[in-house]
Amino acid sequence: MIHKLKGHYLDTKHPVIIENLMGIKRTKGSIQRGKKPILINQLKAIIDVINKEKIEEIKKIRDKSIILVGFGGGFRRTELISIDYEDLEFVPEGVKITLRRSKTDQFGEGMTKGLPYFSNETYCPVAHLKKWIKISNIKDGPVFRRFAKGCSLTSNRLTDQSVVLLIKRYLALAGIENKNYSGHSLRSGFATASAESGADERSIMAMTGHKTTQMVRRYIKEANLFKNNALNKIKI
Repeated sequence: MIHKLKGHYLDTKHPVIIENLMGIKRTKGSIQRGKKPILINQLKAIIDVINKEKIEEIKKIRDKSIILVGFGGGFRRTELISIDYEDLEFVPEGVKITLRRSKTDQFGEGMTKGLPYFSNETYCPVAHLKKWIKISNIKDGPVFRRFAKGCSLTSNRLTDQSVVLLIKRYLALAGIENKNYSGHSLRSGFATASAESGADERSIMAMTGHKTTQMVRRYIKEANLFKNNALNKIKI
């Protein structure tokens, strides 16, 4: 940066520069440690603890819908709270959710995600979303909204930070240390759990909307740490 400010050109392809950069990389390492993914066991624990909560049924259904749809669609938290009633289309197979814009969709082309029904309704994102739409009587505008005092549903869209707080709260209630989880944990959890179940990178990317394979391959690698472990071949 200083070189640029002084008008000097820094040739980052020069052999000496490359050698120094590689040396720094070797010394400091380059492992990226992100937030933990919410996997199937954590997802079930969250839903189970919400079911046991002594809160109004409408709040339970909203919160479960947020968690399950966020996971099932591999949504970013900003995408999740941006969903409007007009973006939903329930079909016999499940629900189609249209994203009008996302982080990697700079030209506003949009994309549609298809969430199928689960055989187990307790953890089914589509079933819970239908319940939420019915009990909330939402006919237009934001799907996931804030409650006012006294459990009165407002027309105000939830903030993305509200999703983070929701996740952390229910993880804690489920007895799971929550400091290494974030709003991204639903999205990364979907990708990792899908990879563990044998989904290929193209199928995962079709749902998450990743434009490159780099991040998806990290999820797949993480999912296969023990599945394709060479140590499994050793018999002692």
